[in-house]
Amino acid sequence: MWQAPVTFERATGSFPSISRHLNAGEIEGATQQTRQTTDFLKAGLDTPHTTLNFVRHGKVKNPTGVVYERIPGFHLSELGHAQAQATARWMAEQPEIVRSAAFFSSPLDRTLDTSDHILNAVNEARAELGLPALTIQTDERLMEVWNVFRGQRPGKGEAALWKHNNWKRILNLKRPGWGEPYSEVAQRMQSFAFEMVKRYPGQNVIVVAHESPIWTLRHVLTTGKASSNILTRGTALASVTSLTFNQIPQLLQVDYHDPAKDVTLS
Repeated sequence: MWQAPVTFERATGSFPSISRHLNAGEIEGATQQTRQTTDFLKAGLDTPHTTLNFVRHGKVKNPTGVVYERIPGFHLSELGHAQAQATARWMAEQPEIVRSAAFFSSPLDRTLDTSDHILNAVNEARAELGLPALTIQTDERLMEVWNVFRGQRPGKGEAALWKHNNWKRILNLKRPGWGEPYSEVAQRMQSFAFEMVKRYPGQNVIVVAHESPIWTLRHVLTTGKASSNILTRGTALASVTSLTFNQIPQLLQVDYHDPAKDVTLS
């Protein structure tokens, strides 16, 4: 579990000298501004906390090994369904998740397949509590990142590194020359997250999406930087990344669970 520390930054460097004393009005104004900032931060800590539970889809059936990106028709594999079912069972055992106010998903087939498993398990648990069933709402802001190698096999054919200067696209793994900029991914994901925080104060929301959007959102909120190394992401298949916010909105806490890590096909 990661928990956001309360920090105060101090500016450093050289400053121009002040040639006069501040008058009483200026001192009072500065003091009042400091009080307002402090009150604002304290108020944020006291507001209802909203938790967005981001689930990555399970393994995809992709026998030819192409970059499936946003191409329709790519559903979960047999293993992917088993992973989604394991995560669905785990989520149905979490009281706060069962009581979620809403359920959102990327509109792609693999996320909708994963969502169906979770929805069935959670709604079964809700029925036992006398709660109304949730329904899946899709949001395009949760979509997979676009990729110039869409429909191609990495390193093969037109995607070969020696063709079309493709090798230049992968020189910096923190800057995706092969597709959607991390800054744009972060922007759309933050737009979605902050809207959910305002719409569902003090509640949980289930969100099924993709590795890169989920990790980019987490990374920009915890480090202030949208870019990250694709080789160091921590978002396993069918994993759950829970982000808790106050109403400012500020990120207060990150919880990560991997209910499907031991799933195999016998």
